[in-house]
Order: sequence, then C-alpha cells, then structure tokens
Amino acid sequence: MNKPAKTVSVYEALIYAMVTMSAADTAMTDKELMKIGDIVKTVPIFRDFDSSRLVQIAEAGLRYLRKEDGLDEILTVIQTSLPARLYETAYALAIEVASADLHVEQEELRFLQMLRDQLELDKLVVAAIERSARVRYRVL
Repeated sequence: MNKPAKTVSVYEALIYAMVTMSAADTAMTDKELMKIGDIVKTVPIFRDFDSSRLVQIAEAGLRYLRKEDGLDEILTVIQTSLPARLYETAYALAIEVASADLHVEQEELRFLQMLRDQLELDKLVVAAIERSARVRYRVL
C-alpha cells in the first residue's frame, strides 16, 4: 500500500519549487538565492509569509533532494500541497529563478520539464510563461 504524499504549506511548496530549480544544476548561485529572496519579499502570493522562515524552509527542501528518490518526492509534495490554481504560479516562480543567471543549464531544463509534467501544465500556458521570462530578461 502506498503511503499518502506528505503535504506542506502553500508557501513551503512554492519555496521548494524555487529551491529545487536553483539546486537542479548543483550550483546554487548567489543570483538565484537573491532572486528567491526578492520573490518572497515582493510577489503578492507571499504577502502574509513570515520571511524569517525562508532559510529554514529552503534547507528542508534541500534535505528532500539529498534523499535517494528526493526529486520525485519533492515534486509530489509540491503537487499535493498546492491547489491546482497555483500550479502555474509555481512554474512561473521556478522560471524566475532559472532566469536569474541569464543562462539555463540542461539540468535546469530537465527539472522544469519534470515540474510541468508533474503539475500537468498546458503546453500553451508553459510557452507563455517561458516567453514572458525571455522577454523580461533580455539583454542588449
């Protein structure tokens, strides 16, 4: 018998998505970590979040990733902890973190694919979110 997937708060699930994105290529850069902090401070979904918990939650997400099946487990936790209406938000926040370095590694692309598959996101919605990030982060 499969045990039910663990759930966490919406805030934790969104932070797990961002932290996993940052850790996907095994190099969590300062830019990515700063981006996560900025998102938590400025994006309306985090308005009522106690930002002093950010580091503690990020570390909990990283503990998942150290487990043997940690990536699969954290994807399931993200999915089961978020209402379906926030799946696109989770993906968009992960894209924001991926965009922080202005370069996306193959491992990061793979995580994004896994996240959109886990959340069963519509291909047109995914394309729009990704296009929006490309436009926002374009440089001269």
